[in-house]
Amino acid sequence: MPKGILPHINNPKDIRSLQLPQLTQLAKELREFIIDIVSTKEGHLGASLGVVELTIALHYVFNTPQDKLIWDVGHQAYGHKILTGRRDIFHTNRQLHGISGFPKRAESEYDDFGTGHSSTSISAILGMALASKLKGETHRQHIAVIGDASIASGMAFEGLNHAGDTNANILIILNDNAIGIDPSVGALKKYLTNVKKGTAKDENIFECLNFSYSGPLNGHDIEALTKELNRLRRIEGPKLLHIITTKGKGLKKAEENQVVYHAPGKFNKITGDLLPKTALNQPPKYQDVFGHSLVELAKKNVNIVGITPAMPTGSSLKYMMQQIPDRAFDVGIAEQHAVTMAGAMAAEGLIPYCNIYSTFLQRAYDQIIHDVALQCLPVIFCLDRAGIVGQDGATHHGIYDMAYLRCIPNLIIFAPMNEVELRNIMYTAQLGLTQPIAIRYPRGRGVMVQWRQKFSKIPIGISQELKKGTEIAVLSIGHIGNMVSHLLEELGDSHKIGHYNMRFVKPLDTVMLRKILSTYKQVITIEDGCKIGGFGSAILEYANEIHSFVPIKIFGIEDIFMEHGTVGELQKMAKIDQMTLKNYINNLLNPEKYVR
Repeated sequence: MPKGILPHINNPKDIRSLQLPQLTQLAKELREFIIDIVSTKEGHLGASLGVVELTIALHYVFNTPQDKLIWDVGHQAYGHKILTGRRDIFHTNRQLHGISGFPKRAESEYDDFGTGHSSTSISAILGMALASKLKGETHRQHIAVIGDASIASGMAFEGLNHAGDTNANILIILNDNAIGIDPSVGALKKYLTNVKKGTAKDENIFECLNFSYSGPLNGHDIEALTKELNRLRRIEGPKLLHIITTKGKGLKKAEENQVVYHAPGKFNKITGDLLPKTALNQPPKYQDVFGHSLVELAKKNVNIVGITPAMPTGSSLKYMMQQIPDRAFDVGIAEQHAVTMAGAMAAEGLIPYCNIYSTFLQRAYDQIIHDVALQCLPVIFCLDRAGIVGQDGATHHGIYDMAYLRCIPNLIIFAPMNEVELRNIMYTAQLGLTQPIAIRYPRGRGVMVQWRQKFSKIPIGISQELKKGTEIAVLSIGHIGNMVSHLLEELGDSHKIGHYNMRFVKPLDTVMLRKILSTYKQVITIEDGCKIGGFGSAILEYANEIHSFVPIKIFGIEDIFMEHGTVGELQKMAKIDQMTLKNYINNLLNPEKYVR
């Protein structure tokens, strides 16, 4: 028989058969199991380590999956996955065709709601509780676990505001560890700190919202947790339990450096030391090019400000926060607020660089239209993590931005092919643009070791002819154009193939496009975004407008949600990889040798 308790836990019923003293040993084994797997497979470490005792206590006290349990944000849920029948496949976490790194309804009956983005749990659990009431299912409990960084988001407050005006049987567990990915910010954080210290002077904010409040409670005391959860399950109406936890609990390095160990990559599971993963003289990450370039520009232009919603490390706005702190703003998990605040700053003559991951900018779509584009305010949106991002999967891929932004009037859309182009468009954007611009760039490293070159201005709406040809024109947008260049080098110096770095999705370089469509026999477009409404669609629309009959083949992501895997694996699945493009071009050049 396997040693220990965890090997015998195949579902929460097995946890409920344990005696209370055994739960502490289970917590120790679960924490070791998470560390063991994540140390080699990578993933989100600190958040799940911090809620090990809470995870066990919830499944011990409540009758999941009949009782509904939602994790917010979902990277807290590794322990939950392991205890709900996925222990033996947990090593596939975030791997191609493996289990998701976030709760996923299609994956398990215990995953009641998908949570890859933050602050959705309160609205979701309230919806489920009200649905249960309408169906007469009065026996169900409804629990949402939300972090202190997530509860500061506007949507969480919307959910609290509504829930407090109902008699819905919900329990909100506030997991207070004073950090999201970066340290939590804002007035609510200060309030919660005072609550923990016992120095809060005013009436409890959650009681004011009509919640039955209890806490703060030590979130690592499994006996106290189970006792309090058993008490709360007998109380009707909206309830909030405030627990205090340590992110990274159980691994000293993760407790000491919570930002790095949020998702540390591979590490030594005994010491916690990170394993080296980069060599010297590699190209920089695009996020770091953004961060360092912004500091350079801001030191020369006092009107420049930087804004990020809770991602100063991930976006590298941290460099400006360190060197020019009074002009760099982390507004917390509040994308809508970030965009509107940026618009207002632009209205007052400042030059805001609003850095938001592509997938998170979706959360502020109305603000982009209503508060920025409609008023033609020159906000500079810097969209990090554009395109396929890899193992975070469907909730995090930045593949929709070109499509959802292209339809908005007044908005320029630019995608740099390399680090120098990113620097130069950032420089150009602060030279007096009179309209907003979105600059999209991918996660990961660029292609140039010597990227710190003198700034130069990029003419708006002008593309680049990288290679002339006679028969086939390949039109690329952004970083994926480097793959096209490598492919053309591999194919040899064929005079038949031309390559164009279009750079601007909007406005299109129609002068260059008209020339291309009148010169070539075949046009290929390639993008790391969705085909519907994206870059290739824009080229097709223009070709139709000028009555061109040149065949246009679009390489992009089909009308599906891409799963998780490495960027290379997913590009191959999406058929936007080098081999797929090579075979297609060879087929065009030598149709007698290839079958379509």
